[in-house]
Amino acid sequence: MTAPAPTPPSDESLIRRYRRLSLGTRILIWMIAGVVVGVVAGDRATVAWPVGQLFIRLLMMAALPLVFFNLLAGLTSLADISTFGRLAVKVVGYYLVTTTFALVVGLTVMNLLAPGSGVQLTEAVSGDFGAVPNVVDVVLDLVPDNAFAAFASGKVAQIVVFAVFLGIATLFLPDDNRAKLGNAYAVAAQLFRRLVDIVMKFGPIGIGALAAATIGEYGSQIFGPLLLFLVGVWGAQAVMVAVYMVLLITLTRFSPASFFKQTGTLWATTAATCSSLASLAVALDVADRMRLPHSIYSFTLPLGAQINKDGTAIMLAAVLLFTAQAAGVQFSLGAQAVIVLVGLLLSEGSGGIPGGGLVVALIFVQAFNLPLEIAAIVGGIYRLIDMGSTTINVMGDMVGTAVIARSEESRLAMDGS
Repeated sequence: MTAPAPTPPSDESLIRRYRRLSLGTRILIWMIAGVVVGVVAGDRATVAWPVGQLFIRLLMMAALPLVFFNLLAGLTSLADISTFGRLAVKVVGYYLVTTTFALVVGLTVMNLLAPGSGVQLTEAVSGDFGAVPNVVDVVLDLVPDNAFAAFASGKVAQIVVFAVFLGIATLFLPDDNRAKLGNAYAVAAQLFRRLVDIVMKFGPIGIGALAAATIGEYGSQIFGPLLLFLVGVWGAQAVMVAVYMVLLITLTRFSPASFFKQTGTLWATTAATCSSLASLAVALDVADRMRLPHSIYSFTLPLGAQINKDGTAIMLAAVLLFTAQAAGVQFSLGAQAVIVLVGLLLSEGSGGIPGGGLVVALIFVQAFNLPLEIAAIVGGIYRLIDMGSTTINVMGDMVGTAVIARSEESRLAMDGS
């Protein structure tokens, strides 16, 4: 009697199980594998460098049009600017103030902890790295004299400003034409989000290759700084939660305890999906159960999902300073004011998709001419950052909605809303 031939179902089972893993888990697995390869192989691991660079190029290819069309889609979603004018001023003002504060918090924490200072590059950094123009130059350079040249040269701030003006112009078109363009912008934004999704499928391998090459070149000195970086980001996120709770206590009818009790399912969703846009449906349902006015939250929450990115702002500031510190670049106080200005513009155009903040962070680092390979290594722990960043983004939307609703209570009562 012959024994049955062995079959390889276990291998297939492992493959199937891997395919069921989330993107963030896959990235962590490949990141760990890359770190192990870098430690064991040393300098020889730099052979993986081109693979990582290919991943960065693919991300940058998709990122600029994503920012452009995503902003346009958000702006043209405003159905009637005259009706929502007063509300828009309030909510946009709130978003700008909290996002600016988030950037300042991120910069402050990273300046205090200086996690990137522990990363020693093996090669001298070009004098061009970290060159920041003065504020007047930045303000003038925000407006492109040639929009197509702005795309060709990758000038992100100019692209954002062009998108804002184009979106406003679209709102003043006749209703039929405005609706057609609004739909086209939304479809284009969806297209480029899908393109980023496709590129991010290569993300585990690309980031794993970057990890192997970077660890192989820079050595184990990266571990301490990366852990300190993560602690700094979490600390800054905790500061923002505290700020939101102060706003709830002083400007709304909610206490922190009641707020978290009624919104618990939303935070589970933000942590699981790492997407402001994916969490929007849950946020709208939670706002309804909190008995917030429909006329307010139906406007503020979709708008916030597009442009309010306090958590992303913290991450942008943290990644930029981490990279600058690793490259030995020191930003003056005036330069950091410029960083806040550019970061504010860029965070408003981030995608609201899983991993989208990492794409924007690379653009932010590139805008200040810093080495992308150091910024990209953060991708290995990005899931741990993104869970908090998305939660902070959406929490800012919910708290802002509650604040605006309280400020509009008397007017809504008169209108019978």
